[in-house]
Amino acid sequence: MPLPETMFCAQQIKIPPELPDILKQFTKAAIRTQPHDVLQWAAAYFSALSKGEPLPVKERIEMPLATEKTDAVLTPGLLKILDCVRMVNVAELKEKWKHLCLPEEQLNAILQLDNFGKEVEWMKVLALACSALGEVRSNSMKHACEILTRDPEGGAARIPFETFSFLYSYLASIDGEIPEEKTEAFLRRIKEQAFYCVSPGLLLPRNFLEKTSGMHLVLNGLGLQIF
Repeated sequence: MPLPETMFCAQQIKIPPELPDILKQFTKAAIRTQPHDVLQWAAAYFSALSKGEPLPVKERIEMPLATEKTDAVLTPGLLKILDCVRMVNVAELKEKWKHLCLPEEQLNAILQLDNFGKEVEWMKVLALACSALGEVRSNSMKHACEILTRDPEGGAARIPFETFSFLYSYLASIDGEIPEEKTEAFLRRIKEQAFYCVSPGLLLPRNFLEKTSGMHLVLNGLGLQIF
């Protein structure tokens, strides 16, 4: 026999005074993030909110390119949300990836590019993910700078030269077609620019996107070339 339905009177239903502001912030976050699956993303949002964890929210809205499909697409803004610790468990990374409504197959494809174990180095995953953004003809290292910089939105997007060197060298090693001496020569030239600029030791995207003494860096997906 089914139990009788519980009835509540108006006096028993307590609506917290902060609810309107919570819903307002949620709506703004949804507009900025534009999740592919609103229900799944909302569950992740309120779960993080209740636990005091970082929210899966973009800093700003990203307008999709005309060439992009309507499916969930990896973007710099979504990568910036992930912002994992130095070493991250693959299972935890997959959970965060799922919360952003991104296809797990895409993450698996990225992880298969290197011999990762149960724990992965986040900076390496970030580098490979930035290369995946080459599908929209974006520059991998420029995206990495914009994601990792501490400069305000729309600023110079500076990052430490050491960080750039690590990411670039790693991608070059994964690509396997760039001679090591060319990679080292390019980094030496870039290092000179980084240490003779207004902010010594910090690298700007324009430092490596422009031609420097006949050397030009081209990054498209995982096809890195120096010529």
